Amino acid sequence: MSATRPVIGVWMDWTAKSTFSPRPHYAIREGYFQAVWDAGGMPVGIPLLETGRDDYLRHVAGVVVPGGDYPSPSRWYGDGHGIRDEHPRTVVNEQLMRDMLAMDKPFLAICAGHQELAAATGGLLYWRVKENLPGAKNHRIDALEETSHDIEVVPGTLLHKLVGTERFAVNSHHHEAVRSLGESVIVSGRAPDGVIEAIEVPGKRFALGVQWHPEFGLSEADHALFVGLVNAAR
Repeated sequence: MSATRPVIGVWMDWTAKSTFSPRPHYAIREGYFQAVWDAGGMPVGIPLLETGRDDYLRHVAGVVVPGGDYPSPSRWYGDGHGIRDEHPRTVVNEQLMRDMLAMDKPFLAICAGHQELAAATGGLLYWRVKENLPGAKNHRIDALEETSHDIEVVPGTLLHKLVGTERFAVNSHHHEAVRSLGESVIVSGRAPDGVIEAIEVPGKRFALGVQWHPEFGLSEADHALFVGLVNAAR
């Protein structure tokens, strides 16, 4: 391991089957690793092993919780949506969020990870934001290599400190969104239609969730998020 690059664990996503394998396997886009490396970190993939979560957390200086597309438990919605059975990812990641906050372990939670952060800290999600939030636009845009809408940044937040601007453009690829937050979490960014796009936990070294996919590096603001994570992990 590098003496100068802090080790950043990239928590893996899980899928039951795909073109890669008809059997359960871990998966993650390479962009997460590249973004951490470009920001000065040493990215390492972390499996979704429930019994290994604490050990892995002790051996990394920071964490990236990636996006994903999986069914979430009904308790995350509070309106009858969701599933009763636990998906392998939610079994690990809901407690992972609480553990990282308790340890003050720096982390950046992206898209589904952002939603996991909200749910793990007492918040709720919209099942389909366009259908349930009046005035919400379509946020499920397939072209992740292109910006889709702007983010309005709340002044004085960690996000504002990182990006140095109150407005910038991001990509968008999600059906669901954060509906409400627990007491420890604040909103630090919204889309123009009101959808919550960034949340954070004040008082922690670096506890930030974003609804878009900054690992695509479409702007200096995206890169700044990973730089901020790596610097906090030092």
